[in-house]
Amino acid sequence: MLTSQELTAILRDNGYKVTPQRLAVYEALADETWHPNAEMLYNKLQPRFPAMSFATVYKTVEILHDIKVIQILNTGEDSYRYDANVEEHYHLRCLQCGAVDDATMDETAKQQLTQLVESQSGYEISGRQFYFYGICPKCRKIH
Repeated sequence: MLTSQELTAILRDNGYKVTPQRLAVYEALADETWHPNAEMLYNKLQPRFPAMSFATVYKTVEILHDIKVIQILNTGEDSYRYDANVEEHYHLRCLQCGAVDDATMDETAKQQLTQLVESQSGYEISGRQFYFYGICPKCRKIH
């Protein structure tokens, strides 16, 4: 993840003002792998920034995505999730509690799957994004 100084430089290089709120939104995403939506981010940051609006959070994640320091996840919910890890990796979503977690897959498996899709589709694959859905271990213990 980026340091505050690195993020500051990227924001300025792209013509954006550096504000404590923008830095805080990125830090909230970078600190954990919780993959929040904008409302979750707003609720987490509200105690520290009581004057910050939901619109500020939403605009900030759009800016951070535009400058390629976060990714936007569409896990099939009503709202997008956000992730400060911009390296290629995959996600799991619990269909019971809605948790979104990182999934790991070694490079050999990624290549094999990509080759299979290319051979069956005729496409030349230039990127990948996977979402897996199921019931998380915590929810499975409850039932």
